[in-house]
Amino acid sequence: MKNILEAPFMVEMIRTCTNMYDHGWDERNGGNISLLLSEEELAPYLDLKNVIRTLKTGFEAPALEGKYFLVTGTGKYFKNVQYAPDVNLGIVRIADGGQSAELLWGFTDGGRFTSEFPAHMMSHMARLAVDPENRVVEHCHPTNLLAMTFVHTLDEKAFTKSLWQMCTECVVVFPDGVGVLPWMLCGTNEIGQATADKMKDQRLVVWAQHGLYGAGKTLDEAFGLIETAEKAAEIYMKIAHLPRINTITDEQMKLLADYFGYKVREGYLDC
Repeated sequence: MKNILEAPFMVEMIRTCTNMYDHGWDERNGGNISLLLSEEELAPYLDLKNVIRTLKTGFEAPALEGKYFLVTGTGKYFKNVQYAPDVNLGIVRIADGGQSAELLWGFTDGGRFTSEFPAHMMSHMARLAVDPENRVVEHCHPTNLLAMTFVHTLDEKAFTKSLWQMCTECVVVFPDGVGVLPWMLCGTNEIGQATADKMKDQRLVVWAQHGLYGAGKTLDEAFGLIETAEKAAEIYMKIAHLPRINTITDEQMKLLADYFGYKVREGYLDC
């Protein structure tokens, strides 16, 4: 077997966790990532018949039966992933209609996947139903997006347009807009389902006063999506108290989307 720590997906996962911590998005054990992997990707590195132990998931996900995920562990610090990936990460295979997950690698200290694993799996199911190439769900606590939920209306259209107006690239990077949930108890199936419902037609979902969920085809894509929204929120928080003399108009945003070939969320631009 090849060294799994040298696998491209593992190298990129470790790099992503480190970058998210370095950006200040994942303090302490805040945040989690799940990456969908194929059997072909894993076979050179793991004996897929060797199940270390079976973990209960607390939810049902028949659509994910037999699928493999590299996922961060509960209570684990992103800053430590690069130093002990086998402790802080695990590879699981979904079994029993989603009610259990077979651990194939990792969590060597007896740990288990993140407490928000159900929310991740629900979001994966929602995204895969509309985009079969989706492979990543990332959850983190970006400072400025959190701050924005304290001072900005949580109306999705208004929240999205405020972000779009902050950077020329925003309407192109997330033309599907940003979903917004009011404060809800984290770690529950209820917030997981509410997030998944938003994920059916949006790749970014803000949890007010908590954090953000982002999805994408690759770790880079999901990271870049979050990074762009957070940059826009940073600009918003820096100018929110100042009189605004200039802005990016709806007509200009439509021009951008048309030029780059993206369809903007219907009803969000008044033009």
